[in-house]
Amino acid sequence: MFNRDTYIQRRTTLVKNIETKGLLLFLGNIENPVNFEDNTYHFRQDSTFLYYFGIQQPHLAAIIDLDENKTIVFGDEMSIDAIVWMGRQETLKEKCEKAGVVEVKPYGELSNYLNNASNAKRQIHYLPPYQSSNKILLNKLMQLPIDQLKPSVAMIEAIVKQREVKEAQEIAEIEKALEVTNQMHLTAMRMAKPGAKEYEIVSAIQHIAGSNNCELAYPSIVTVNGGILHNHYKMNTLTSGRLLLNDSGCETPMGYASDLTRTFPVDKTFTPEQRDLYNVVLNSFEGAKAALKEGVRYKDVHLKACELLAEGLIDLGFMKGNAQDAVANHAHTMFFQCGLGHMMGLDVHDMEDLGEQYVGYTTADPKNKTQFGIKSLRLGKELKAGHVITVEPGIYFIPELIEMWGAEKKYEEFINYEKVRQFAHFGGIRIEDNIQITSSGYKVLGPDLIKTVAEIEDYKKQF
Repeated sequence: MFNRDTYIQRRTTLVKNIETKGLLLFLGNIENPVNFEDNTYHFRQDSTFLYYFGIQQPHLAAIIDLDENKTIVFGDEMSIDAIVWMGRQETLKEKCEKAGVVEVKPYGELSNYLNNASNAKRQIHYLPPYQSSNKILLNKLMQLPIDQLKPSVAMIEAIVKQREVKEAQEIAEIEKALEVTNQMHLTAMRMAKPGAKEYEIVSAIQHIAGSNNCELAYPSIVTVNGGILHNHYKMNTLTSGRLLLNDSGCETPMGYASDLTRTFPVDKTFTPEQRDLYNVVLNSFEGAKAALKEGVRYKDVHLKACELLAEGLIDLGFMKGNAQDAVANHAHTMFFQCGLGHMMGLDVHDMEDLGEQYVGYTTADPKNKTQFGIKSLRLGKELKAGHVITVEPGIYFIPELIEMWGAEKKYEEFINYEKVRQFAHFGGIRIEDNIQITSSGYKVLGPDLIKTVAEIEDYKKQF
């Protein structure tokens, strides 16, 4: 946990920022069973609960009573049966004292507290539930069908406004995660040789995270088929002439994440075709990074990255015409189907459980939810100092998409299908770093992980 004053100040700021009355309800997570009740997945506390209370314990809830100016945590102390199986641990009361909360009530009293508030016609504000257990719990507590639950927009907007600007101690945690992730990626580069298995590299990555008391922030994507954006299949054998895409990150014991991607050859050097396409992505990455500053819409940075990708693909003969026109007509999405990046912090996709429309966009500038490519851009709004984001352009060859659009002659004024078909099984290339927006521009977080062709080849030649 951070120090006691951190959590007190965070809750105080939230109360000042939210223009409403009633109760703010925070639901923690439970331990979810793998295949029977007592065999559970790794416990991960809800990130908003962590942000305001910092307590890593299942089956908790908390209320900030705006009308009565008090904060209560609801949860149960260990029973004698729990002590027999798990040993005496720090009490819930002691944990709450570290979070600056003095009032602790049994979990069973939560329902009565909310019923009394409801009977008194007081507003009860809650966040969108994502765990099935909390959907069922809210169904009972609010006496509403699950599909009629109405999370509080006022609460969501106040939390997003606060959490999106990272404190110095949060940045320090993210950089701790990045130090470990840097080791994970260098290890993957060393291991990538003909004959190696994808799962062997995944296992090594997990080992490094665990050896540094970290968990993976998300399932690692380690694949020779990089054209599949979120490819979790890991049974392939690495062969000469292929690229390996490694998208992996870890999170610290306090929950702060990292998210890096590098693409590199299985061999010690890139082929000429790999080098050319890699440098197109790298140029897009560097151009997007240079455009980052406070007040710039991230959507515009995304479009800048797309134009740079299109220019490079035109130079290589995969596209034709004018790059700006190609992007305006969405022809570049043959190669870049996703968004440039997203918020990052306590979640690898920070706060997205609260709703992408609140985290990545504004009411005045909403997200385009229908257009292929841009609908996958998770972050589009103006950047602020304190935002932590990912920048991750890529080029992806998807055989099914090439076949479908080619048959339709879609965007044929911009796409050279004859050449594209020759690369249908090339795979994909993505380069990703984690970046903090500052008042003077930006800062790349963590150790500088090698990314140029020369740096990667020089490193791989050592092994």
